[in-house]
Amino acid sequence: MRDFLPADKLRRERVLALIRAVYRSHGFDEIETPVVEDYARLHAGIGGDNEKLAYNVLRRGLDADGIRAAADDPAALSDLGLRYDLTVPLARFFASHRAELPTVFRAIQIAPVWRAERPQKGRYRQFVQCDIDIIGDATSRAETELIVASLDAVDALGLEGAQVRVNDRRALEAMLAHFGFAPEEQSGVLITIDKLDKIGPAGVVAELRERGADEGAVAAFEAFLSRPVDGQTLPFGEGQIRAALPDGVGDEVVAHLVGIGDAVSAARGEGEVPLVFDPFLVRGMGYYTGTIFELAHPSVGYSLGGGGRYDGMIGRFLGQQVPAVGFSLGFERLVDLLDAGSDADEDAVVLIHDRDVPLAELVAAKAALVRVGSRVRLEQRTKNLKALLDRAAADGYTSFAILAAGADPGALELKPLS
Repeated sequence: MRDFLPADKLRRERVLALIRAVYRSHGFDEIETPVVEDYARLHAGIGGDNEKLAYNVLRRGLDADGIRAAADDPAALSDLGLRYDLTVPLARFFASHRAELPTVFRAIQIAPVWRAERPQKGRYRQFVQCDIDIIGDATSRAETELIVASLDAVDALGLEGAQVRVNDRRALEAMLAHFGFAPEEQSGVLITIDKLDKIGPAGVVAELRERGADEGAVAAFEAFLSRPVDGQTLPFGEGQIRAALPDGVGDEVVAHLVGIGDAVSAARGEGEVPLVFDPFLVRGMGYYTGTIFELAHPSVGYSLGGGGRYDGMIGRFLGQQVPAVGFSLGFERLVDLLDAGSDADEDAVVLIHDRDVPLAELVAAKAALVRVGSRVRLEQRTKNLKALLDRAAADGYTSFAILAAGADPGALELKPLS
């Protein structure tokens, strides 16, 4: 968990403002949910490994004897917890407010979440998520809108050239069934396949054997991994998808993915759709039921966001199935990639005054600048004026003026800081 100095905070807010503006232009509406949710909801088995990282809130009123009696039962010790993502709160929000929302609801959530991570580079215990979700639309239009809005947001930040890796959990399940993995072992197999980028094909095969997976299925999967692939250079479409999959994956899933690619291409107006089919993209969250995706950029080797369809989650709270799909940008990673050169306000003035300037003159001069739209900071002149000006420039100010006692506020001379 981190503190942010003024320059860092300014930079973060500018990035958030750009993302919000793009999302709103695509018809999404921002909501806000509490930072805490019921313990039972956060630990309902839909958050994957994140549930293990949740910060739990001790029940009020427990004395020492009560704590000792409940020591072996986390649910008895805690009734609330800090949210570890924004998807579980959104599902609860929609279930609570469905009657007040449109049939197809497009939501923006930009807020901090908390996970008890082991602190390391790029891993924080408090971090901001930028989510957009569409609830109530079972068609590929929802995935298309999310992908296009997310790519437009990344473009607005100056990170052109991003791509979205796409897969479908139904394709993954069909692929595992084709190799011979039993339904009850598929979830464990997917956990291992999700490590393919880190440990390579040989490492995945070795781990599957260590897990005791069906040997025939592992051998079939190993042969599939080592086969020559002819479709790697094909543009996103049926040819690329078919070449990357074994036989047996239904035409409906392939057509669904192809339709998304055609729609994204039409929306972006580009020669080649910025999508890549990845048959081994897993996304670890247990609640995904269909299309899954991750945002990639050629400048880095890790994802900058991702999401997918989670049609089963809201039904747990509402008692009836509601289609839903979401995309989350990795805000902390995006901020680290961006050039800080444009963080300064267009019209931010440091008003430097002598010690003897009367207070009334000082605040009148400041008020005059504020009225014309300037951001103004008052600073008393110091012996080391250069250090003062350097600090102001680092904090995002673009110009300065010096005010002497009795001077006309309307005749201030603004000088650039750079």
